[in-house]
Amino acid sequence: MTITLEANDIRKKFGGLQVLKGLSFRIEGPELVGLIGPNGAGKTTLTNVLDGAIKPDSGIVRLNGQRIDPLAPYEVARAGLGRTFQVTRAFRRMSVLENLYVPAMAMGRARSPRDCHDQAMEILEFLTIDHLRNEYGRALSGGQQKLLELGRLLVLNPDVYILDEPFAGVHPTLMATIYKWIQRVNGQGKAIILISHQMESIFTLCSRLLVLNYGDLIADGVPSVVKNDPAVIEAYLGHDEDMSGTGMVSLKEDSHA
Repeated sequence: MTITLEANDIRKKFGGLQVLKGLSFRIEGPELVGLIGPNGAGKTTLTNVLDGAIKPDSGIVRLNGQRIDPLAPYEVARAGLGRTFQVTRAFRRMSVLENLYVPAMAMGRARSPRDCHDQAMEILEFLTIDHLRNEYGRALSGGQQKLLELGRLLVLNPDVYILDEPFAGVHPTLMATIYKWIQRVNGQGKAIILISHQMESIFTLCSRLLVLNYGDLIADGVPSVVKNDPAVIEAYLGHDEDMSGTGMVSLKEDSHA
């Protein structure tokens, strides 16, 4: 079965503010897609619509042909879409191992205790945090909690992964592990939507970019083309502004290369 995620004419308003303005796109197969845009572009709202946390005012989301926009988040997860959060959400009073048991039990995929343990340990070893297996979630650093959250997604094993700022505040050593995690998952035939303000990760990992600005999809294409799109440069940089420190200055420099 070919993985497909389709969003058709997605609109969402909060009060008088139109946050999403008729977004449409399609992801097919094991694409690794970057979702970028300046602050306030609508990325978080779109993510929450895709995973069922909020309902669109209009429009349709389909995963592998099944309409998922009316579903609750746990039903969307069971249908095959999993996500991480910008603010990491570990089960703080559970051990690292117990954190990985939860998705298997919640999805009805729990096998024997030994099988669950072996799978969890294999994932923790890959993520380089197996030595923390008996630590409580609250004892982990921010970067380690991000790795743990990625581990829970591996247990969930969805068709589509949405990763919301997985590199934010992460030590370079852990960042390299997350890079390997993303490449491994994508290499296993899974689709990934990567949201990141770190442009190096976006241009290194992604083969396609979706760019939002004030609720509009202003670009959809390969990174080498998108980064030189005048509308994208304008959305990030504006006119004659000093954008050093925003993470997007490299985009402006590359556009003149």
